[in-house]
Amino acid sequence: MQFLQQRNTSICTSEEEEEEIGRYEELRERFLREHHHGTYTAMLLMGNLTAHLQKIDRQAEEELEYLLKKMMERQGVDEALKALDQIAWVREVNALRAMAEEVVPREIVYQ
Repeated sequence: MQFLQQRNTSICTSEEEEEEIGRYEELRERFLREHHHGTYTAMLLMGNLTAHLQKIDRQAEEELEYLLKKMMERQGVDEALKALDQIAWVREVNALRAMAEEVVPREIVYQ
């Protein structure tokens, strides 16, 4: 039977070694545990919580990369800017990533 360790660093099953969990897996697990306790418990007992958390993490990471790519295209943050001024490019990418990281949890994790 699967179980989550109380530490937020890994997910374990009785037959598997510890695995690193993604940030969105952790956010989703906490959201389900705190706001949808019945669903969380049912998924945990049926053994499909880990698969669900991994799916959410994968979807969130893909959405983050997609949003970042589209935002960079719209803002003109491209290889030309990177070649011209690397510091400005890094600053712009970091700002866009921060914006995308605000959207993704609302759209995927907290639904």
